[in-house]
Amino acid sequence: MSTQELLLGGWTAYHPLTQEDQKVFDEAMRGFVGVKYTPNSVSTQVVNGINYRFKCTASMPPSEVIWEAIVEIYSPIEGTPYVVSITRI
Repeated sequence: MSTQELLLGGWTAYHPLTQEDQKVFDEAMRGFVGVKYTPNSVSTQVVNGINYRFKCTASMPPSEVIWEAIVEIYSPIEGTPYVVSITRI
């Protein structure tokens, strides 16, 4: 059993992104313009689908200003993942 299976309903600890995590992030953020979000780690929660909390570095090119943000994404069992919220931290 994986750690994720043991924590059904609970959030996993933040960990490096897998290829699947990156794919979900890229799909949900497709077409998002303005601020550039670069995910550094992720926490997941298995529900009816999967909730993701991506800890990101955010920047607004061409500015050198950089901040941290949590991008929350929901990935339904069937359908396209989408952004639920973005919180500056």
